[in-house]
Amino acid sequence: MKAANKNDEDLENGMLEKDIEKSVRSNKGITVHNKALLSGIAYCISSCSMILVNKYVLSSYDFNAGISLMVYQNFVSVVVVSSLRVFGIISTEPLTWRLVRVWLPVNVIFVGMLITSMFSLKYINVAMVTVLKNVTNVITAVGEMYLFNKTHDNKVWTALFLMIISAVTGGITDLSFHAIGYTWQIINCFLTASYSLTLRRVMDTAKQVTKSGNLDEFSMVLLNNTLSLPLGFLLILLFNEVDYLSRTPLLQLPAFWLVTTFSGLLGLAISFTSMWFLHQTSATTYSLVGSLNKIPLSVAGIFLFHVSTSLENSASILFGLLAGVFFARAKMQDKSQTRS
Repeated sequence: MKAANKNDEDLENGMLEKDIEKSVRSNKGITVHNKALLSGIAYCISSCSMILVNKYVLSSYDFNAGISLMVYQNFVSVVVVSSLRVFGIISTEPLTWRLVRVWLPVNVIFVGMLITSMFSLKYINVAMVTVLKNVTNVITAVGEMYLFNKTHDNKVWTALFLMIISAVTGGITDLSFHAIGYTWQIINCFLTASYSLTLRRVMDTAKQVTKSGNLDEFSMVLLNNTLSLPLGFLLILLFNEVDYLSRTPLLQLPAFWLVTTFSGLLGLAISFTSMWFLHQTSATTYSLVGSLNKIPLSVAGIFLFHVSTSLENSASILFGLLAGVFFARAKMQDKSQTRS
């Protein structure tokens, strides 16, 4: 009887342990899922808000110093990242002359990319900016083909072709078409693609000249934003924004400084949330969510800034956004086929 009772107790204890293990695994799964969802929402909110706030500063406030806005935003990022490093919350690579020399070409393109984005956003509505940015994918794909001998399947090229069609039809049907804004956006597409391609070539060399042999996201943020400041100040002088800044009454408004500081924090938040989101999910999910995120961004841009649009233009914008989603899915399938 004692042996039977002992066996029953062992059986009950074993079943209890299994139930506890299942419960722990289930809770871990829920926690991971919640973190992925939370990081994805944070990334979407920060990336959407950054564009909308920049548009608000440049258009609603009618601020005509885009380079100065970029410099101030980057300065805010440098201050925040440096403060986090001083308090030991994060660690970054020290800025050595060897690293600066290697990274300088990338940084010049980075500054040009940010400035042209500011210039185009002042003249073009948010929805059309998101559609025209798809052209960057086309330039990047062609660059990958010639620089890295990378091939793409027919689905990827079909998606890229659809992006070109949507950009052209969107421009033709745009009721608020502005030639200067479109010119800056086309230049921005080339610079953004160049930044992506150059970054791939320089990254390995940059890692070799660091002390740890690595260059994480925090170090890249600090490196890019710090190096952009002297170049930005030089461009402010060349574009004669000093004269405008000395005359504009906007700099005397506390609300204006609050919004511009918030935009700088949002720029930094994009870097942090994108890194967090990538850590919680995968690169393919990150790419797909980024494409889907353009849809609410475009809708918000149209309604918040009271953009006058036609049925044809709305259809072109929707077509371009769906082409972006199709491109993200095609790239996912292309990568899976390449690995297999």
